[in-house]
Amino acid sequence: MHRYPEDIFTEPEADPHTLRNLGPLAGLAGIWEGMRGLDTNPKPEGARKQAFHERIELQPIDPQTNGPQLFYGLRYWTHVVKPNEVETYHDQIGYFLWEPATGDIFQTLAIPRAQIALASGNAAKDARTFELVAKRGETTNGICSGPFLEHAFKTIEYRIKVTVNDDGTWGYDETTVLLVRGWDKPFEHTDHNLLKKVADPTPNPLAR
Repeated sequence: MHRYPEDIFTEPEADPHTLRNLGPLAGLAGIWEGMRGLDTNPKPEGARKQAFHERIELQPIDPQTNGPQLFYGLRYWTHVVKPNEVETYHDQIGYFLWEPATGDIFQTLAIPRAQIALASGNAAKDARTFELVAKRGETTNGICSGPFLEHAFKTIEYRIKVTVNDDGTWGYDETTVLLVRGWDKPFEHTDHNLLKKVADPTPNPLAR
């Protein structure tokens, strides 16, 4: 557990230029598209694989403080469709946050199926890969779902591994462990994709 200062109110000086202070998140800033996504999800007959196309926007936000704690981060929106379709297959919003003082990384996520989560991990400033985890029942990196999902598809763990590649792309491997009602063992719902940049990020308001 981190040791925080006794003074929990005094805020630190922050650099207004978030894009210069993102640490391992720096390679994610911008607008991206991925055409090689693959989702493995539960169906009555078992696991089903589904290809998908994805667009994700990751834009820098102004520095954020909790008293002495300082975050730099990216606001993101992910929109996913099946190939050759326009209907939304998956929609997700949230933040990736980097705390330089501790090396902690956080991902907040919310999806329009009545579910939210907070995943966390730790990485060096120059790391090219990192992993974040949320677990059911935890109060600092937890998962909260609506009543139907708790009844039928209870999420007990979420894990994402992000890798920034030398060619400027980045990718992720994601696993959500579900307890599906009536099934005798947990199901690993997986997603992965490779993202290519289609537009640069817009500087955060303080940096303009």
